[in-house]
Amino acid sequence: MMHFETLTPDSRAIICISIVLLSGFLMTRITKLLSLPNVTAYIITGILLGPYVFNIIPSTFVSGTGFLPDIALSFIAFSTGEHFRLEALKKSGVKTLIITLFETAAAFLLVFILSRFVLRLDLPFSLVLSALATATAPASTMMTIRQTKASGDFVETLLQVVALDDVVALLMFSGAVAICEAVSNNGSIQVMEIILPIIENIVALIGGAAFGFLLKAFIHERRTKDNRLIVSLAIIFGFCGICTIFDISPLLGCMAMSTVYINLGGDEKLFKQLNYFSPPILLMFFVRSGLNFNLDALFDNSNAIGSTSLFVIGVLYFIVRIISKYVGAFLGCKVTGKSHIVCKYLGFALFPQAGVAIGLAALGARIIGGSSGMALNTVIMTSSILYELVGPVAAKTALQLSGSFPQSRVSIRNEAESRKISEEENAFDDAIKQQERNYNQH
Repeated sequence: MMHFETLTPDSRAIICISIVLLSGFLMTRITKLLSLPNVTAYIITGILLGPYVFNIIPSTFVSGTGFLPDIALSFIAFSTGEHFRLEALKKSGVKTLIITLFETAAAFLLVFILSRFVLRLDLPFSLVLSALATATAPASTMMTIRQTKASGDFVETLLQVVALDDVVALLMFSGAVAICEAVSNNGSIQVMEIILPIIENIVALIGGAAFGFLLKAFIHERRTKDNRLIVSLAIIFGFCGICTIFDISPLLGCMAMSTVYINLGGDEKLFKQLNYFSPPILLMFFVRSGLNFNLDALFDNSNAIGSTSLFVIGVLYFIVRIISKYVGAFLGCKVTGKSHIVCKYLGFALFPQAGVAIGLAALGARIIGGSSGMALNTVIMTSSILYELVGPVAAKTALQLSGSFPQSRVSIRNEAESRKISEEENAFDDAIKQQERNYNQH
């Protein structure tokens, strides 16, 4: 084990970054043989480097990179906004909203039934846990889409649902928190507890849109590639920094920023440039998530809620949320008349949970307080890591089975053409046989 205590803080940080980047890359060489996405490799790397396996990366690296999730989410959200063109929203915006409402409502209801009526957990814990179950992490999904170069109607629907998912999750969380406050205040609901988070996110959306206009003003055809990258990073980082000052997630604002930019006639070259710049940041973000993995907390009986251990809560929550996301997405797609392929596979790509859920869990833990608050944080943190391991694999499988990979689309097209030729040959054979029957009759 490397002894970082003898190094200066600067040397320690630089070496840790080097180890994280190199280890993450080498792990992808192994997971590639198993056809696993890169996100899974990064999280496994973090777990191996963390305190519960080889203990190579010190805890000071995690505490010193607290800004990393916000920056990574900013890049992910900015990339997602590219797919919110007005013509696409006019065509499928209502359908996307309905699908999102179905899958988030299913997650909330099934997890609430599990926690409140099956496990008999207290109302505040059940409400907040159910609200957190609705959130989906866009980061691992976007990384998988980039890695596989997937595209098509399935991908467009998936990205729009994932983006709206967190908006609905924030609203549900605000309502759950308000009820928790009412319970602690003998039934008096504090209106500001509901309104304030909504106002904050509306302001973030408006601010992000304003920064989108600013970005378009600075990025024009005469800018060189280097200057385009410099200006765009300055604006994205600046907006992200402003959000952190007020403790607001930059997710929605960065989506609004890129949505405004692309609809004002901004070209796609900027998004491609940022896609070349962001992989090391996203690698460190996911490795850092793996470093936070703490499986021991689930088996610690001192963290149990009443007579129910956190291990039981965590396992059942993990399973029920997966089922609810799939069922909700399937029903939403059926109601909106989506194709059979989208209905069948969309739910598989909605399993990942991190980022927003982890941030809201920390807030929910402070509101609930005591051992229940600590238990909530432990369940969400641990399950988020497991979702990030399972989710990318499920998402990649869904993208492949839906024909969203370039090679899958070719295969499906060839299969369709072969089926058409086969049908034409069968029809020709039937016609010949019919003529022979008619000849024999005469």
